[in-house]
Amino acid sequence: IIAGGSFGAGNYGMCGRGFNPDFIFAWPNSRSAVMGGEQAAGVLEIVATEKMQKLGQEVPSEFIADMKSKLIEQFDSDSDPFIMSGRLYDDGLIDPRDTRRVLGFCLSICLEARNRNLKPTTYGAARL
Repeated sequence: IIAGGSFGAGNYGMCGRGFNPDFIFAWPNSRSAVMGGEQAAGVLEIVATEKMQKLGQEVPSEFIADMKSKLIEQFDSDSDPFIMSGRLYDDGLIDPRDTRRVLGFCLSICLEARNRNLKPTTYGAARL
């Protein structure tokens, strides 16, 4: 359950998609991204400033401020829980009040799946 902010390595380390979890759900107040907008803007500011200084150019403060505000806005928009769920980064948004019921249902699905003997198929998979 993604209940708050889930960014970067913490997202992966706390059973992100790379660990092949059975389910990932998010609450409507959650946020998820490679990093937060403020952090990404800060990194890009450092890179742009150092590049301009190495080229001997003056760093225009209005350019940096505009770049940072656009990047923060983009990251905040992309980390919206409805956007993330729409991109299938999780298995859906759930009402926090339904968390116990949804988790119980998912645990019963996982138990059933692990106890069911599957018969091998003799045909290829058809994707429609």
